[in-house]
Amino acid sequence: MRSKDQVRRAVWKAMDREGVSRFPGAEGRVPNFAGAKLAAERLAGHRTWKRAQVIKANPDSPQTHARRRALEEGKTLVMAVPRLRDTHPFRLLEPRKLSAKQVGEAATIKGAMRHGTVVADDELPEIDLVLCGSVGVNLKGARVGKGGGYSDLEYGLLIEAGKIDDHTIVVTTAHPIQILRENLMMTAHDLPVDLVATPRAVIEVEREYERPRGILWNHLQPPQIHEVPILERMGYA
Repeated sequence: MRSKDQVRRAVWKAMDREGVSRFPGAEGRVPNFAGAKLAAERLAGHRTWKRAQVIKANPDSPQTHARRRALEEGKTLVMAVPRLRDTHPFRLLEPRKLSAKQVGEAATIKGAMRHGTVVADDELPEIDLVLCGSVGVNLKGARVGKGGGYSDLEYGLLIEAGKIDDHTIVVTTAHPIQILRENLMMTAHDLPVDLVATPRAVIEVEREYERPRGILWNHLQPPQIHEVPILERMGYA
């Protein structure tokens, strides 16, 4: 089985080689891809999206279209500040409190930080759907992110706060080249997905992995905890 870093490098290289990566390029990030807007439209047509009223969303470029669609449809977004660097790292975006111009701006990471309301994790609404970014996924629900581990930490924090449970649907949007026909390395803190939305279709995967039950403190090193104020505040530093 390839390591996560090997998978990332292979996907980034393949996307650039096949000409399906988009600005600012694939390497080192959740890659923006050709058809990202269409993938968001496919996702928006799925029943789980239509039912969801509160969505926790990642800040990466390819999911900008889905975030904008959510806000335009009147859905509430929960987003985290980059690297969870604030004492209260979550922002709440409620479209009914935003102008049309602000809705458009709030779909971007800078706009979300500007227009979002600072909210303590225990004051957030219950979340119906989690949207995450991916470098690679497979049809068993395994997912490889860009390597920072922050999506997994955000999920764990929201589990601890009682805002997510095992029934909350987890989705990603991706280019078909990012769907891999191989087993992917998964640890207990890694977040698997239930749906993969591509420009062609929404794929419901047969998830074979357990989700994290919260923050797995024994998987964190002291420097990681010190870098995230909310973890220190929780008394585990």
